[in-house]
Amino acid sequence: MEIHELVIEIKLLERRLTLYEEKYGVLSEDFYAALMSGKLADYDAYDESRADFSRWKGIYETLRRRRTLISTRGQSHERPTTT
Repeated sequence: MEIHELVIEIKLLERRLTLYEEKYGVLSEDFYAALMSGKLADYDAYDESRADFSRWKGIYETLRRRRTLISTRGQSHERPTTT
């Protein structure tokens, strides 16, 4: 995947995350931390929350992977500085 394609995908993922952040009133980073620490176990009983949280988690993890990928690719394409 080219860097410009990664940038486009990252922007699309960010837009999708915004929908969940607005719906639940929490930032994705905070949601993910709470989910991974088990603080959202009570919400697992609700079908809608379970489906949303599963999708939200997947989108967030994909975004993190894409950001890591673009970061490593960007570093390998950096030009040396001249003095």
